[in-house]
Amino acid sequence: MKIDVLTLFPRMFQGPLTESIIGKAIDRDLLKVDVVNFRDYTDNKHLNVDDYPYGGGAGMLLKAQPIFDAIDAINEKAPETKKRVILLDPAGIPFTQSVAEELAEEEHLVFICGHYEGYDERIRTLVTDEISLGDYVLTGGELGAMVMIDATVRLLPEVLGNDQSAKTDSHSTGLLEHPQYTRPAEYRGMKVPDVLISGNHKKIKEWQDKESIRRTFERRPDMLDNLALSNEQKKYLGEIEKEKESL
Repeated sequence: MKIDVLTLFPRMFQGPLTESIIGKAIDRDLLKVDVVNFRDYTDNKHLNVDDYPYGGGAGMLLKAQPIFDAIDAINEKAPETKKRVILLDPAGIPFTQSVAEELAEEEHLVFICGHYEGYDERIRTLVTDEISLGDYVLTGGELGAMVMIDATVRLLPEVLGNDQSAKTDSHSTGLLEHPQYTRPAEYRGMKVPDVLISGNHKKIKEWQDKESIRRTFERRPDMLDNLALSNEQKKYLGEIEKEKESL
């Protein structure tokens, strides 16, 4: 995968894109990332990339010209690749695991990180997607881009080392992940459930499935509203509801 990031603050990406999983993916040539300061593309002699909005209003807007020219440069370098151009914007669709999975199928992603009060509306004609991390406003799109890149890149083949890990993550299955334990079997009086050290793989799988339902029911019941449960999952949910009623 190829990723380009347009930002006014390239140094913000030095740590997140050089450490841990993403850094290893780059080292192994599974990923190529270019962080571009779009101020380099301004035709303003003072290197300004923002201006006052027509009609008045609070704050400054990012000008269209530097963004357009930066995108043109990316297209000239890689004219053959189909690109998803993502605008980080509070008005965009919410970023979810399913969006990350969709982006992970792409060959080339471009993230536009805004700043100041907003964008010249004409910038939106360049983009294929407008995405938001959530219902709140950050000082710029950089942190949002880092989160989206991390969530997307870890889904690429071979990046995690064990491709099954991403498939069983919370939200990937539509449910929250079941509780997990490691050695020792008892710590400060807290014991690992007996079933997990029984060696009975069928019983372990049943426990994991039920506890995944339980955790989702207790912490994110809204997720169950849009999920088509299997008959087995419905049985688990019924048992959990009865257990709760008996408390």
